[in-house]
Amino acid sequence: MRWTVHGRRAIYESSWISLDLVDVELPDGKRFEQHVVRMARPVAAVVILDGRDRVLLMWRHRHVTDTWGWEIPAGRIEEGETPEEAAVREAEEETGWRPGPPRLIVVSQPSSGSVDSRHHIFRADGAQHIGPPTDITEAERVAWVPLSSVRGLIADGKIVNGPTLIGLLHVLSDPGGAAEGT
Repeated sequence: MRWTVHGRRAIYESSWISLDLVDVELPDGKRFEQHVVRMARPVAAVVILDGRDRVLLMWRHRHVTDTWGWEIPAGRIEEGETPEEAAVREAEEETGWRPGPPRLIVVSQPSSGSVDSRHHIFRADGAQHIGPPTDITEAERVAWVPLSSVRGLIADGKIVNGPTLIGLLHVLSDPGGAAEGT
């Protein structure tokens, strides 16, 4: 059943995000305002594997939730940039590693009931170390983590980030990395 949108009222807007009150009507006729967060740019993320059953992860703090956790490189796709280019750029900036050619594994909308955000998640087999990370504010530590430890890290709450969970669980369910659509 489709909801009817009667209008939108911006509460806050910036170059990164907007918060709207959207006037919606349910199929049963009930009408109300719903808070909607709109992200200005989509996100690209990449799961980088090294051919030795390890994945490149960043140990980082997230101030919004005041938590630490392992994450894959990710960031917003800039104007004029393809999702693939953004995934490679983010990996290089955040980790100092240039991933092999990225292959799209999924596009997700992690919280589509209240947040308008698309995450393009890629897989890259292999990486070349190009130097230290150029964005030193992203991670306290960058490490190659054994894939065999990922399920335990998830169970222990050490991996909770949405794109990271989606990407890693995809890789664990398809270790050979079948091409999209096969």
